[in-house]
Amino acid sequence: MSLMSRLTETKRLGTMAPLERILVYGALALWTIVVLFPLYWIVVTSLKLPVQVSAGPFYLPFVDYEPSLHAWNFVLNEIGNDTLRPYINSVVIAFVSTALAMLIGSMAAYALSRMEFSPSLGAIAFFILLVVAVIVATALGVDWRISAAVAIALLVLLGRAAARTVSARLGNSDILFWIISQRILPPVVAAIPVYVMFQNLGLLDTRTALVATYTTVNLPIVVWLMYDFFVTIPKDLEESAALDGASRFRIFFGIVLPLARAGLVATSLLVFILAWNEYLLALFLSNANAQTMPVLVAAQNATRGPQWWTMSVLILLMIVPVIALTLLLQRFIAKGLLLGAVKG
Repeated sequence: MSLMSRLTETKRLGTMAPLERILVYGALALWTIVVLFPLYWIVVTSLKLPVQVSAGPFYLPFVDYEPSLHAWNFVLNEIGNDTLRPYINSVVIAFVSTALAMLIGSMAAYALSRMEFSPSLGAIAFFILLVVAVIVATALGVDWRISAAVAIALLVLLGRAAARTVSARLGNSDILFWIISQRILPPVVAAIPVYVMFQNLGLLDTRTALVATYTTVNLPIVVWLMYDFFVTIPKDLEESAALDGASRFRIFFGIVLPLARAGLVATSLLVFILAWNEYLLALFLSNANAQTMPVLVAAQNATRGPQWWTMSVLILLMIVPVIALTLLLQRFIAKGLLLGAVKG
């Protein structure tokens, strides 16, 4: 048997040939280096003095340069309060907004997967008209509470009449598409209106404003992903529980959510990462009190140029919670992705 035959032929079923194994594992090793090198670069940069960063490139600690904890001491001690407050803000805002988005979005996704909705186009158009009227009235100086109360009263009194004027109706698929289409809109388009709204409400530079905004922005993703998981759950279990007298809420929290646990965890982690890394909305809506970690990292690009050493330390502090959560929930994430992949 020739050398090429020994390299290309498998010895038993289910195993790779030696040459195939070399190519596969070589490609995986190369990709691992590509993925991990930015993280390695951040770590070694965080252990350099400013002069070493400027005089580089130095790659190997104790070989190219002598490691130093100067940047770590500066971030954790000298500006410790300026680091701790944004870090706590990020933790609170990301966790609370993720919990709210998952709760509201999961309930909406479950409703769309189990109930048939047929809202009238006339009622929808009337509602949009009232929203525009409230915005215009508030811009002209009318108190927003008064204009909102009038709009709600008109919706209650004239909503049925508006629904009867147009016979065309929407379905669940239309509603689902409209929900996910909210993510098509670039965030920068809505940033200024959202800023003006919270300014009038006196909520600028507060965690409440960021939690409300992050929750609203991430809701479409939760609805879209959780809908796919809910439609794969058999309805027989829910119908049996309903026959035993269980309410819709009890069925949802006691049966459906536990069965969709893998998808719930995978979606929660995705939404948490999006909220944790959000920069644009935090830049517009926060200043000093509600500043988050992405804004603090970007602020290291000062008048003297990027402070790469402190920026690297802050980035490492930022990614630790995400990496920890990913490792902790890894088995649920893999299961959730597989469940979503076999849909349909």
